[in-house]
Amino acid sequence: MINMKMKTLLVIINCIILAIGNCGGPLMTRLYFRNGGKRIWFSSFLQTSGCPILLLPLLFSFLIRHRKQQGEEAKTTLFLMKPPLFFASVLVGLLIGFDNYLYAYGLAYLPVSTSSLIISSQLAFTALFAFFMVKQRFTPFTINAVVLLTLGAGVLALHADGDKLDKETHKEYINGFLMTVAAAVLYAFVLPLVELTYKKASQRISYTLVLEMQLVLCFVATCFCLVGMLADGDFKELAREAREFKLGGSTYYYVVVVFTAIIWQGFFLGSIGMIFCASSLVSGVLISALLPLTQVLAVLFFREKFQAEKGVSLFLSLWGFVSYFYGKIESEKKTQTQEEQPSQLPVTDSVA
Repeated sequence: MINMKMKTLLVIINCIILAIGNCGGPLMTRLYFRNGGKRIWFSSFLQTSGCPILLLPLLFSFLIRHRKQQGEEAKTTLFLMKPPLFFASVLVGLLIGFDNYLYAYGLAYLPVSTSSLIISSQLAFTALFAFFMVKQRFTPFTINAVVLLTLGAGVLALHADGDKLDKETHKEYINGFLMTVAAAVLYAFVLPLVELTYKKASQRISYTLVLEMQLVLCFVATCFCLVGMLADGDFKELAREAREFKLGGSTYYYVVVVFTAIIWQGFFLGSIGMIFCASSLVSGVLISALLPLTQVLAVLFFREKFQAEKGVSLFLSLWGFVSYFYGKIESEKKTQTQEEQPSQLPVTDSVA
């Protein structure tokens, strides 16, 4: 098991990379669509195609293990993952690949601020799935946060056409809205599924193993989207799309593509890293807590509309986040107080 200092360091690192991926990923994807990008499967592919960068920390981990085992007869294994965990990662990877498509489809027809507010409802579904799958405990504050976040996403549906993009039909907007909701529900299922995989694994879960699992599930998700690209004929259109990219032609197109892949990898690594360090519900809360920042950045960079409905939704979302974290702090204080109280034996008047 890792010590407390190392765990704290991992939490900080995962929070930082999750923040970068959670805020930057949707903005980069929207930048692609705003400037002439139209390939939804290709956009889905970019969300996990940055996984080869994980080979660098994995190589570093291998070299450390190899140095520690010098002089021993046993050879240093290149990968720690055993077959049961590998097949579980493949299953999760397929689900993530499909979720990538749902999310990319939604973001093609929705502003980032609207998409982010819808995705915030993911916390409600994460809490529900975590309750049944990993026996996550509920408190009144958790229930309050779930209700508020669900209401926040529901408010947006009351004024569905208020922030349609230019040249977008009502049908495209509704389809984008529903696809984004479906993406939120599916990823909410994936988070506790990963936590359940950790708990049911037949081997000790280390952070190196988390990186290996991330590599496998992202590689599988990328292959899933690659098949979609082949079926949809994306490869025939990418060269033309690059030449006609409004931001600055082919050069800027490929810069956007590369940075999109790298930044999205931060989101996936940060989310499963937080599951390892804490729980799926904490990971879901952090994802939702960062969404208001994404909305503000979308309004600043893309000049997106921010109607009253979005303001109410943002207020409810922030209220939900505060409720959850306040409940978490109170629960930890109560637990700490109980641990500090000395145990007392019951007093009896009877004489043996």
